[in-house]
Amino acid sequence: MPYFDAASTAPLHPVAREALLASLDEGWADPARLYREGRRARLLLDAAREAAAEAVGCRPDELVFTPSGTQAVHTGVAGALAARRRAGRRLLHSAVEHSSVLHAAEVHEAAGGTRVELPVDRTGRVAAGEVAAALGTDTALVCLQSANHEVGTEQPVDEVAERCREAGVPLLVDAAQSLPWGPVPGPWSLLAASAHKWGGPPGVGLLVVRKGTRFAPQGPADERESGRSPGFENLPAIVAAAASLRALRADPGTDGEAARLRLLVDRIRTRVPELVPDVEVVGDPVRRLPHLVTFSCLYVDGETLLHELDRAGFSVSSGSSCTSSTLTPSHVLRAMGVLSEGNVRISMPYGTAEAEVERFLEVLPRVVRSVRERLGVPAAGGEGVPAAAGGAARTAPAAPAAEAAEAAGLVVDALGKRCPVPVIELAKVIGEVPVGRTVTVLSDDEAARQDIPAWCTMRDQEYVGERAAERGAAYVVRRRA
Repeated sequence: MPYFDAASTAPLHPVAREALLASLDEGWADPARLYREGRRARLLLDAAREAAAEAVGCRPDELVFTPSGTQAVHTGVAGALAARRRAGRRLLHSAVEHSSVLHAAEVHEAAGGTRVELPVDRTGRVAAGEVAAALGTDTALVCLQSANHEVGTEQPVDEVAERCREAGVPLLVDAAQSLPWGPVPGPWSLLAASAHKWGGPPGVGLLVVRKGTRFAPQGPADERESGRSPGFENLPAIVAAAASLRALRADPGTDGEAARLRLLVDRIRTRVPELVPDVEVVGDPVRRLPHLVTFSCLYVDGETLLHELDRAGFSVSSGSSCTSSTLTPSHVLRAMGVLSEGNVRISMPYGTAEAEVERFLEVLPRVVRSVRERLGVPAAGGEGVPAAAGGAARTAPAAPAAEAAEAAGLVVDALGKRCPVPVIELAKVIGEVPVGRTVTVLSDDEAARQDIPAWCTMRDQEYVGERAAERGAAYVVRRRA
């Protein structure tokens, strides 16, 4: 069964498996003890630290192991902010950071600090100049991912790091997605990563604090891992994580594999819009991770789409609101201003076969067509086609004068309907109003706030805006063509 969700967690690397099994026999003792078994464990821990540091591009004494990548981020953010409390309490981060960064920022804000969320363009990339412009004398820390976990867009980390260095502000880089493909460039100050993203075992993270960076560990003091990650080290997992990362760096075929996967991603980016009508491929087409591609399908229920792909033998993920427990769209897609409904993220692990990609391209059109048919959407999108039975109600405004009615436009009541029904109903009626007139969609689904403007961009219609309604909101669209 093709596994296309390496961005969530990569399959265990063969070297990691071998190292894990071996270290269960050799590395079970306390590395802080001086007897024979403890010394043996200490040697394994030191060797793992040196191997990981070499792969990252830092000194071994700058790197500590944590119980997860999330813990590495939380520890790094809290320690850097605490150490620079006198300089200021202002935290900068991009709008598309991983939730671990956003949660750490929320804690900082709740404790009396301030934060600034830096916008991104439609590809999900932050502008280095905007970061530099936002830096102030009270800025304590900047957080920026090296590459986005949902759309694969690479961030200008090296340029941002230079701007931060000039301003005397530390930069924390979340390198979870990019570290498997190479070290992070630039004079960054702190770095966090997660072993299960590169084929190591889960439960191991990396936190690097470069020399000269002020850092004050928070929480009760602990003698292990330089006081930055308390608790007994999971030595077998650490050894396996370091061994697999070193294996990736030492393998002369790694660069070739990255180039091969990039070509497969290029094929998906090109072929999916040709095979499936009304699709938006998102993320930077050039400055991106080699193995990841994301696209969104109009008029498709994301959860149903994922289930159907799973039944067809493909493991993929999604940022659609209807695939999450919160019923809100991905904050990454929202910040980019792109379509969220019917979202599919494909992230291929090392060794993905070309035949698996070809089969996916054969299956996807049939699956999307099937989901759309269940929702009453004609195969070509269906603008102007009467609503199916059970769809949203349409009403003409109750104005006495024909001119007033025409000016007010058509109203579609999609209250109580979830993604992607409000957009489907908008598409069905847009052809019924004269060019220049409006359609108002009433919806209490949070996804409509994102997907209706995105639909307008894709269909070359004008999004006028939204206004408060008795329930939910009223979204106004003017017909251009």
